[in-house]
Amino acid sequence: MATTDKGIDDTDEKIFIGKETEIAWLTLALANRHGLVTGATGTGKTVSLQVMAEGFARAGVPVFAADIKGDLSGISEVGEAKDLILQRAQAMGLAFQPDQFSTVFWDVFGEQGHPVRATVSEMGPLLLSRMMDLNDVQEGVLNIAFRVADEQGLLLLDMKDLRAMLSFIAEHAAELTTQYGNVSKQSVGAIQRQLLVLENQGGAQFFGEPALALKDFMRSDRDGRGNINILVADRLMQSPQLYATFLLWMLSELFEELPEAGDLAKPKLVFFFDEAHLLFNDAPKALMDKIEQVVRLIRSKGVGVYFVTQNPIDVPDKVLAQLGNRVQHALRAFTPRDQKAVNAAAQTFRPNPKLDTAQVITELGKGEALVSFLEGNGTPAMVERIMVRPPSARIGPITAQERKAIMDASPLKGKYDTAIDSDSAYEMLQKRVAGTSATAQNGGDGSVLGQLGAIVGTIFGTNVKRGKLSTGQVIARDVTRTVTNKVVGGVVADLGKSLGGSLGGSVGRAIVRGALGGLLRR
Repeated sequence: MATTDKGIDDTDEKIFIGKETEIAWLTLALANRHGLVTGATGTGKTVSLQVMAEGFARAGVPVFAADIKGDLSGISEVGEAKDLILQRAQAMGLAFQPDQFSTVFWDVFGEQGHPVRATVSEMGPLLLSRMMDLNDVQEGVLNIAFRVADEQGLLLLDMKDLRAMLSFIAEHAAELTTQYGNVSKQSVGAIQRQLLVLENQGGAQFFGEPALALKDFMRSDRDGRGNINILVADRLMQSPQLYATFLLWMLSELFEELPEAGDLAKPKLVFFFDEAHLLFNDAPKALMDKIEQVVRLIRSKGVGVYFVTQNPIDVPDKVLAQLGNRVQHALRAFTPRDQKAVNAAAQTFRPNPKLDTAQVITELGKGEALVSFLEGNGTPAMVERIMVRPPSARIGPITAQERKAIMDASPLKGKYDTAIDSDSAYEMLQKRVAGTSATAQNGGDGSVLGQLGAIVGTIFGTNVKRGKLSTGQVIARDVTRTVTNKVVGGVVADLGKSLGGSLGGSVGRAIVRGALGGLLRR
């Protein structure tokens, strides 16, 4: 037990969560074994989340948490020594010290935090299909669009790029069908309609550049404390599919980017997923399998994932089995389903002969919880009833003025605040059309060589002024010259083969689409 002259507090190895007859410790070396915080509305889940986030930050571990109601934002301001807080701290032997934590606010809509963006390519067809609720046929067409974009070196960065690419494959459906499978205009039209819905939900602001660099979540302040990254999600929650898919994408990218770490003394990052049931609602089996796989394997990258939801039965059994650290607030057994949830929650704990777990769950007061954290060699401790320690920072939301002051002083100010519209699929396809039209107006005779010259020039940049070539066009230009020599030599038949294979393959290899978390794409 870690006690000092000032009472019980965190140590270099453990976070003090609360106490009643026994002290509840969350061991940092086992914190990447994931966790679950559950309980009915108003029973103290957000306070428990804040207590854990503060403990991780003090230990130098960066935290990412979604803030659904705005209550977690108070962690950025100094706490108040109110009578109720002092009484609770004194009862458990804790010397209350008001504190505040370095906080970075993020917002998909860019209103209450730094904008969060990802490119369409990074998200990938699987998660986009999930986000737009596409059926199997429509998902197949979307996969074809990504494949064709890859092979032709067309970067998919924002929504207009994807729209242009879908229009392109619809116009060339006859040629593409024989190679990739049926591409119906009806399916393309259905995807375009879903894209419109996604745009109305904020997708147009989310997709684009500069894309989020996840290393910016893993910063520490000048005192060595981990930064607390808060995703402002009150408006995002109005689009629950976008919210759940975005957080799953983040987990996937973390898995892809971080190296294997093994067992560390403390996690590299802890990720709190509030309203976690949204991740699993109506998810197809293939996606559920990938979610389970990511949760199981990301532990080896030094990332801890903590799901926060009202009811443990919201989380599938295969995922629930991966969550070793448990905090259970009160549940109310008003209906048969509620009674089933209480029994299910009780059965997930290691029994304590001194407690009737199922009964205690319905009797817990606000701020009380049943807890079981991993100990020793990773086995769960017996369930204990505790009073959760009071947070050191402010409990509740901050004001708009306080938020503005934090954002103005942010170390990331200016990095993501202005969107960039790069030369990508939309612009390149527009240039194709413009280049072909210009050739026709300049006296093109419609001959095979004339048409091929126009296509080659507009696709690969030989008609573009020096200094304006993209990376793919620079590489493709040299290949184009080789093909042109073949034409001059009169080998017209070889030209068609070169255009179909050599050029497309070279550009596809030259410009590699940004990778979504590998597990979700393979």
